[in-house]
Amino acid sequence: MFGGFHPMWFGFWGLGWPVMALIAVIPFWRISARVGLSPWLSLLIVVPLANLIFIYYLAFGDWPAVRGGAGPGFGSGTGAAPSGPGSGPSATGN
Repeated sequence: MFGGFHPMWFGFWGLGWPVMALIAVIPFWRISARVGLSPWLSLLIVVPLANLIFIYYLAFGDWPAVRGGAGPGFGSGTGAAPSGPGSGPSATGN
């Protein structure tokens, strides 16, 4: 009765697994890039146990972009406030 080929199981394991893996990898790819880590680390999401280690590393590890590293979309990575009108020595009247 339950033995043999069943189209539902083939659909889940055949096409469903790669689609679900892709859906999970894409957000972690973006998160990794934004915090200054290699986006390729997001592929660990599809590896059992490595995905938990990676999520905990993201949650509790140091982020190079916040630490002052050069992450994408974070400018020079110096952490200094941008200079502009009304800032600097000339703003104090000296």
